[in-house]
Amino acid sequence: MVVPESLPPSGSVGQQYRSNPSLSQQSGGAQHLSSSGNISQVNNSLHFEYSETDLLLPKELNSGSRLHGFIRANGSGEPAESACAMLLQILVPFLLAGLGTVSAGLLLDVVQNWDVFQEVTEILILIPAVLGMKGNLEMTLASRLSTAVNTGKMGSAREKWLLIVGNLALKQLQATVLGLLAFLMATLLGWMIEGKMPFKHAVLLCSTSVSTAFMASLLQGITMVGVIIGSRRMGINPDNVATPMAASFGDLITLAFLACFSQWFYFFIEQYSYVLYLVDLLLLCLIPIWVVIATKHPASHILLRTGWGPIITAMLISSIGGLILDKTVSDPNLVGIIIYAPVINGVGGNLVSIQCSRISTQLHLKYSLGELPEDLRSCYNPCRTFFGSDANHRSAQILLLLVIPGHLVFLYTIHLMKGGHTFPSPLLTLAFLFASLIQVFSLLCIADCMVHGLWRKHKDPDSYSIPYLTALGDFLGTALLSVDFVMLCIMLPGRIHFSEGLR
Repeated sequence: MVVPESLPPSGSVGQQYRSNPSLSQQSGGAQHLSSSGNISQVNNSLHFEYSETDLLLPKELNSGSRLHGFIRANGSGEPAESACAMLLQILVPFLLAGLGTVSAGLLLDVVQNWDVFQEVTEILILIPAVLGMKGNLEMTLASRLSTAVNTGKMGSAREKWLLIVGNLALKQLQATVLGLLAFLMATLLGWMIEGKMPFKHAVLLCSTSVSTAFMASLLQGITMVGVIIGSRRMGINPDNVATPMAASFGDLITLAFLACFSQWFYFFIEQYSYVLYLVDLLLLCLIPIWVVIATKHPASHILLRTGWGPIITAMLISSIGGLILDKTVSDPNLVGIIIYAPVINGVGGNLVSIQCSRISTQLHLKYSLGELPEDLRSCYNPCRTFFGSDANHRSAQILLLLVIPGHLVFLYTIHLMKGGHTFPSPLLTLAFLFASLIQVFSLLCIADCMVHGLWRKHKDPDSYSIPYLTALGDFLGTALLSVDFVMLCIMLPGRIHFSEGLR
């Protein structure tokens, strides 16, 4: 390949490179285009300067990449999907994710009567924060790896495993730290409500939060990597399946860990309190190990320094949702909300994460960081999210249309799993569906605006947008559902008793 003696200004290099991809095909090795516009040769050892937000490479530049049926013949790397194929790929993981949230709601309805939940009521504040934190970390990981697969960054075995191990170590570190922060928030909010916080309750909350976050993150992270690699080999667009599969049974697993750990520690706290201190000390001692491993890959190294703001903010927002849930459940007539809260929150977060991941992948493939299409540079219009010929417009329409039939399936599933003895009244069902529709419509509009806004500000949406969106989903879902229950109690006093299943 003939290398020119001088290159044009950095701002024009990216445009010429995208308009003439054949430049890279004349070389035996791949070229790397950084976000500053500089082209450097990539050798087989993959030792090159890397940035998480660098323009991701087209398919031709990654000879080791083997993306199957969903890649366009022109090599642009953009998934080529019909509306039917998109619906089928989204539908199965969406239903699985919904069934997982249904199971989590039913489990929560059972464990709320356990001794530890009756004695340490602050655990109810902890639940949305821990579930939301788990969802933020899992979906962010899924979105990053999906983008890496769609753009050929996992073609080399060495690069693939460096990327995976670095991201898993980063996620374990984030889970441990956020588990501590979730405990602090639950303790603070519990103290503000009750005016006191027994020391043994604080210790129990700390051990439960950190242990649950660590174990759930480890198990689901490994599962998520398997889903991403399996989707790649089967020719399925991971953007459509990875994020909902990340949450399919994540809420159930996380809630099961939380319930079991809290009950075990509740038994230990009186006579074997040192067990709780040893657990906390062990998990904290692992933090330096995760830091060292995460720094081995440049992308996870960057997030180690810059990726904390979104997930911490998201956890704070989710904690407010937990406070709303705790105050609502304190009314004996409204405890039935605890079954439905994980469902509305989980479904909203799953649907918006799919859209977020798809938009982010499209931006990585078509535009350099900070660059937006002409029609997106004007003031935001909500109609833009749902009306248009683009694939992301079709996906937004499909996701919104899935809300009502999906929730009807989940409500009926709750009815069956409760033994067929209970079912929401028609009025509550309508109110629940209306709240869900408002939640998902709002989240999809916010996602469209937020992802493009982050991209314009040179921030990778894969790492920044999903935590905010899933936390907003938890907050909106819990708030709207609480309003539904309270309004129905006011409108129909004495006629509907929610704790008896809304017959």
